[in-house]
Amino acid sequence: MLYRAEGIVIRSMDYGEGNKIITLCTEKWGKVGVLVRGAKKVKSRHAALTQLFTYGEYVFFRNGTGLGTLNAGEIIESHHSLREDLIKAAYASYACELLDRVLQDEETGAFWFHQLKACLMSLEEGKDPQVISNLYEMKILQTAGYGPELEVCVSCGQSRPDEDMLLSPHLGGALCRHCKHLDPPAMKISVRTLGLLRLFARLDLRRLGNVDVKDSTKTELKQAMRALMDAQLGLRLKSRNFLDQLDKYNI
Repeated sequence: MLYRAEGIVIRSMDYGEGNKIITLCTEKWGKVGVLVRGAKKVKSRHAALTQLFTYGEYVFFRNGTGLGTLNAGEIIESHHSLREDLIKAAYASYACELLDRVLQDEETGAFWFHQLKACLMSLEEGKDPQVISNLYEMKILQTAGYGPELEVCVSCGQSRPDEDMLLSPHLGGALCRHCKHLDPPAMKISVRTLGLLRLFARLDLRRLGNVDVKDSTKTELKQAMRALMDAQLGLRLKSRNFLDQLDKYNI
């Protein structure tokens, strides 16, 4: 059967002497694997379509749920500037790898697709990559069914003053001090960071404007989202390790 779909390349790997297999996040068909014959050849007309982060229209043959074979394609947005900048490439790679690990084959991908598309566009526009990444992580958690409860205490359900709230990654949300005994390692969190987490929970990446966040708040925000991601998803990603190395050497 012949399929036509808009998709973003979230993974690209060599296959055989001259071919590549790409993984697309598509709006209609979810995550799809496509074989691109001859993509590694110098004069290949499809080589550009296999580049990581490329957003395009892909036409491919596919029988059942197996690997498709590319027939034709057209680039809508190459995102070449992401591949040319080390920092942007690192964050974009993390966004793609995270989605690849969380999104199951054939799982409806419309929301995932639009959030990734918005994430890559925001990175290309030069918006703060860490803020974009943390907001994207929140959308991933929510869509995967692990969105944190941040408005009230995740344990007792009571609304408490913000300054009395902790963050419990293990329990999946804000925890009041009255319930701290249920999770003694719960994290202290500033009112400002809690407010940002709540904003992220409500905000769609496609509506993100320019956000100015102080460095101290960004540090706490990163720690909070890292703890939530580890507790709820437990993924070990090569791209995240690379981001940690960039932070270590202040790149």
